[in-house]
Amino acid sequence: MAQCVQSVQEFVQDSFVPMVAVLCSEEAERVTRKNNLNFAELLRPFCRLTSEGHIRDPNNQVQVVKNLRICVNNVVTSPNTAFSPAQRRVLNEVVLSCQPQEGTATNVITAGDCDLNFSDHSLKASAPWYSAWKETLSEVSASKHYTATTPWFEAYRENFLQSMPASEHEFLNHYLACLLVVSSTETVPVEQFLKLSQEQHRIQHSGDYTNPKWFIPNTLKYYVLLHDMSEGGEQRADSVYEDMKQRYGHQGCYLLKMNSRTFSAEEDEQIPDPWSQYLHRNNLQSQVSAAATDRGPVSCQGSQGEASNSLESHPLQLDTASSSGSLHTLSAVNPELKKGARDPESLAGGAGSHGASLTLNDHDHIRQFIQEFTFRGLLPHIEKNIRQLNDQLVSRKGLSRSLFTATKKWFGGGKVPEKGISEPKSTCGLLYPPEAPELQIRKMADLCFLVQHYELAYSCYHTAKKDFLSDQAMLYAAGALEMAAVSAFLQAGAPRPYPAHYMDTAIQTYRDVCKNMVLAERCALLSAEILKSQVKYSDAATLLIKMTSEDSDLRSALLLEQAAHCFINMRNPMVRKFAFHMILAGHRFSKAGQRRHALRCYCQAMQVYKERGWSLAEDHINFTIGRQSFTLSHPENAVTAFRQILTNDSRQTATQQGAFLREYLYVYKSVVLGNEDRLPQLPLPCIHSSATRVYFGHERRLAEGEKQAATHVSLDQEYDQDLAAMWCHLEEQLVAAANRGIVPATFQPTQCCLNSQTDNLRFPLAVAEEPIIVEVTFRNPLKVPLALSNLSLLWRFTAEGATPSEEKTTEESAGEAVTNEEALTEGVSNDVVTTEIILEFLMGPEETKLARLRLLPHSTGQLNIVGVVYNLAAASSGEGALLLSTGQQALEVMVVRGRQDLKIQGPRLNQTKEDKMLVRHGQDRRLDPIITPPMPLMEVFFLQFPTALLCGEIRKAYVEFCNVSGGALCGLRVASTHPDFFTFGSQTTTPLTPVSPTSAENCSAYKTTATTRQPGSVASETLVSAKDFSQLSGVMEIPIEGGTLQPGESTQLPLWLRGPDQEGVHEINFLFYYESTTKGIKISHRVLRHTVFICASRSLSVQASACRSSVPPHHSVDEKGSGGTLVFVDVENINTSEAGVREFHIIQVSSSSRHWCLHKCINPANDKGGLHFPFYCFCRSSVGGAEKYTFADLNLGNERIISSSTPCGDFFFRGCRPPQPQRVDGTSSRTSSTNKSPASDISNIVRKCNELDLNIIVIWKAYVVEDNKQLILEGQLHVALQTIGKEASSLTPKEEAQEMALLKFKAEVPAPVALLSAELSQLIKTNLHYPETYTHPFVQESLCVVPVTLTLSNCSSAPVDVLIDLRHKSSSPESLEVHSSFTWVGQTQYKLQLKPLEVLCLTLRACFLQAGVYNLNTPRVFAKLAEQGAMCETSQQAASPALIIINSARVQPQGDVLGLLD
Repeated sequence: MAQCVQSVQEFVQDSFVPMVAVLCSEEAERVTRKNNLNFAELLRPFCRLTSEGHIRDPNNQVQVVKNLRICVNNVVTSPNTAFSPAQRRVLNEVVLSCQPQEGTATNVITAGDCDLNFSDHSLKASAPWYSAWKETLSEVSASKHYTATTPWFEAYRENFLQSMPASEHEFLNHYLACLLVVSSTETVPVEQFLKLSQEQHRIQHSGDYTNPKWFIPNTLKYYVLLHDMSEGGEQRADSVYEDMKQRYGHQGCYLLKMNSRTFSAEEDEQIPDPWSQYLHRNNLQSQVSAAATDRGPVSCQGSQGEASNSLESHPLQLDTASSSGSLHTLSAVNPELKKGARDPESLAGGAGSHGASLTLNDHDHIRQFIQEFTFRGLLPHIEKNIRQLNDQLVSRKGLSRSLFTATKKWFGGGKVPEKGISEPKSTCGLLYPPEAPELQIRKMADLCFLVQHYELAYSCYHTAKKDFLSDQAMLYAAGALEMAAVSAFLQAGAPRPYPAHYMDTAIQTYRDVCKNMVLAERCALLSAEILKSQVKYSDAATLLIKMTSEDSDLRSALLLEQAAHCFINMRNPMVRKFAFHMILAGHRFSKAGQRRHALRCYCQAMQVYKERGWSLAEDHINFTIGRQSFTLSHPENAVTAFRQILTNDSRQTATQQGAFLREYLYVYKSVVLGNEDRLPQLPLPCIHSSATRVYFGHERRLAEGEKQAATHVSLDQEYDQDLAAMWCHLEEQLVAAANRGIVPATFQPTQCCLNSQTDNLRFPLAVAEEPIIVEVTFRNPLKVPLALSNLSLLWRFTAEGATPSEEKTTEESAGEAVTNEEALTEGVSNDVVTTEIILEFLMGPEETKLARLRLLPHSTGQLNIVGVVYNLAAASSGEGALLLSTGQQALEVMVVRGRQDLKIQGPRLNQTKEDKMLVRHGQDRRLDPIITPPMPLMEVFFLQFPTALLCGEIRKAYVEFCNVSGGALCGLRVASTHPDFFTFGSQTTTPLTPVSPTSAENCSAYKTTATTRQPGSVASETLVSAKDFSQLSGVMEIPIEGGTLQPGESTQLPLWLRGPDQEGVHEINFLFYYESTTKGIKISHRVLRHTVFICASRSLSVQASACRSSVPPHHSVDEKGSGGTLVFVDVENINTSEAGVREFHIIQVSSSSRHWCLHKCINPANDKGGLHFPFYCFCRSSVGGAEKYTFADLNLGNERIISSSTPCGDFFFRGCRPPQPQRVDGTSSRTSSTNKSPASDISNIVRKCNELDLNIIVIWKAYVVEDNKQLILEGQLHVALQTIGKEASSLTPKEEAQEMALLKFKAEVPAPVALLSAELSQLIKTNLHYPETYTHPFVQESLCVVPVTLTLSNCSSAPVDVLIDLRHKSSSPESLEVHSSFTWVGQTQYKLQLKPLEVLCLTLRACFLQAGVYNLNTPRVFAKLAEQGAMCETSQQAASPALIIINSARVQPQGDVLGLLD
């Protein structure tokens, strides 16, 4: 409950004070009217005594009376039995006039994580559902100085208690005395006193008047002589006063002198005005009465718009469609009435200030008069009546000497049980006569209570309560219970606890039995304050909530608000209950016409509900705040509240959201009409700023007929980080190729499309006369459609020469910038930047939609895209077009124009330590492009470009380059992720083919010559240089004529394609690069992207291997080399016939190498499932140097394809590039040679001697049936033979997943290099030369000696030590099949050293004992590198068996021989 300015004891004491009536003569009224006051009003600021008074109780004990206040009122005889509508309007205006001051610093109550702003002190608390309560905060919560005050409630309560009508069941507000006031200027003042005394007696005892009510029959009359000092006659006044003292006694009269101020001498003296704060109620009452006279009956429920809410409507129930849009009919509070209610001067009532004729001495005279009257007149009168009542009660009931002493006996033994009130015999119909003993006890109790004798008052109240309950006089009993509880609370030292059940019983009796809500309300106000002082906030809140009802909205609102404050001041603050009851209080305030208080309650509750996920409650609060703010002429706050409803994700129904939207548009339109200088911000639709994408340049042109345009970059493509890195890598290659292999330090990759994932730290570069497309993501959070119209971008442009410097002021720099905000408002076009306008943009319910807005800059400078501008309207289904029509005026009213800014937050910085500790964000410049001068623009088109190819298939396509800009371009280059997929051909080897495409289906892409294959024919050789072909790197220069494309010029070039060697779908990316002929501009180059997908199908599989030939060197073909090698080629058809391929034909087998070439085909033969081609090639020295390649063609048909020309040679060099030798400096080479081990030297030597470096090119044709037509496809497959004895394949080997290895924590010592004997066995090549058959006459000679030549060839480039052992006997199975009974004769062991590449012949002799077939391949040959240890010595592998046939010659008779000789 809100904290009061007074303490609880002061509040209760001031609620029940002695009542004094005033009767004035007309002359006395005239004297007081000089001060703009009547006599009662004149005394009111001085009615509180500053000194203590004393009385004696019936037991003759002195009772101290402290801080006593009396109430002085004029005698009003009009009946006032209950609260009239006029009195309720007075209370309404009292609350309305007391508002929290706007602009004052508000304090914060922190409960949990809720900060509650109040216009008073602050309380820090913790919500129970968020964190535990802390002891330190509980101390703050318990302190009375740290709660928020509600002065409007205190003003209401004070006026309510002072306006309480006099009742028959109690005497607290009955008059105890009457002041008879006569002016000293009267002719006979004593006669006037007599008349006034008679008038008072007639009013009290005649029975004609029910009001006012008098406490006792013998009312105290106090005679006051009023003397006006400004009129003189002071001696006469003194004489009259002396006469009065003789007549009435010195304790029954008083001379009051006033109006001592003279205006001539003291015009500048400032006299305080203590009367204004006491006169508000009377003036408000007179104001309301006057307003009721002028306007007729006025309901307390507020204005017409508020009265529409029925009493049955729930406070949290949102308005339906019937009440939507009702802001058109809401009426504001009467500004004159509000001004009068808030203006203190108007409340003062007057034509002038109060007390204008009084001096400070006069103030003291009045204060002294009140003290004299109270101490000498009123208190003795009360003391005398208490004694008389006590004596009467003792004598009538036969009790003890005094009731005071008897109460100890009555109530000392315990409490008397109370009677229930559930079934009373009678309600409040029972009335006691004035002389009834029960009423005398009540009178005595009230008198004791008024003079602060609370112990005696409690005893009397308790006694009267028992009597009333026994008589079933429930109204009297409830009053006795109420005052007994209050008396028990106010007793000094608190001898007994506060009986809260007394109050509860009294409230229930007043409300349910007596149907008197006024008395029940008074009782609840007193009890709530007492409970609050005892920190029983829960009980106080429960009591206040019970007192809410439908008969008074103002009372219910105030009590609900106080209950809410009780919840927030509890030991464990209940913040949610506080907010909920503040909502209920705001609703009742609204129904009572207290819109400002309703708005305040909703705003305070909003602090709790905000951002807690309670969207429905949040919507209700915001909607009410918006309506109340608009009604109170605060449209800006109303717009803010409605914005919250529309921007948050609401769970309202579509109908309710439509009502919200219409309310917002109406309020927004009223705000815009008053301020049209700048377009305000609109909340709908929501813009996902970080998802904004910016595209620079023209959109992709679609295909034109057979032409397929380059894909480039499109807003329809999704951003891929890996693809972006790939394009950047290709662009780096192109830039490096254009700058002599060096990438400039200022290089930045081209970004045509910027989004949240790109690097936006730098200002992007845009080109003048090329569009800038901004893709904005709109989201409609509502369940109703939205209609946007005239949607365009809002920008600010600074010319290139007008860049603001640091020295210039903000006004100067702002003056140089050009914006289109005014142009869009006035419909004027702009010459700097052309802005595209989307006339209609409809969004469905909860739809996310993209809008692509275009700008076309015409000048160079800095462009800043600020936001979007559009018209917003609420569209129903099918009405989107109607909203844009000019004829629909009703709908046009609901169309508003506004803007939304595009504010993009950059990425969070995470570089430095400060960045990691703080939350810092970098810049995002995607909406701030720099406009550069015009640049050339190229478009690329592809013709006859396939989508499916066989693996290795060669296809010829065409590419067209078009310069569509006004500037020349040059330096055309292209880079690709698959450089072996295409070639433009070599200028020196390109055949003369027509440039324009033709439809010849069987036209070969190769350069062919007619020839006839002869059996045993040798290959045709061509010597070419790799420099004659296109670049071997990934960047290829485009060979356009002249190297430059002029504006509007286009050119076509042939493009040869080769299907990938691996089957599947391949994504192939091209990046075209070109430059402007004008140098020194900001954009150094431009690129164009193109992506194709090629589906590769299986064709052929080629397996090739090579082995050394055993042919002697001197038998080599044409004596061109020192030795030959056999090459075996196996071709297998692996096509699955999915592509319609019927059969393959091998047309030609070619080779390319710098050291080797194919010589002839030995014996082509069909094999199962494929073809087997053994070829014989020989090694020869290079003729044209290391860079020359020899192409050898072995055609298997009647035509020869020149493999050294385009495209065969191009694809060979692009697909089978030889490994480049690594260059190392001298230091590294020396270091490496020092660290080399002998084993590694041997390995290198062995590896070199086995190197072959021979590339096989197999050219094939395939016959395909497609659309009942037979097509001939061509292709080529490559096989690279690098090592003798190792098989190579045209298929790419599949990578197998590596097995998981165990984690090792200690580094293992590398094992020594183990050289395979198979590698060392290739150091020496051996050949045995002997006759195949030898005939010997074994009959004549038993021994047959045959000469055999052993040829040793050193295959390495190092000296080799050779050991030949002829004593070896073969035990192989092959040698066992033949006769082995032969032996080598002569020297049986040789030790030789062969120089590098040396060939040595040894003559051996084999001795045979009989005829037969013998294997001569029995010598063992050991070889090792010179200067190496014996560990490297290894046996050389034996060649195939060397078989010799030994025949035995028949010996003829001697005669035959002689006959022959003849």
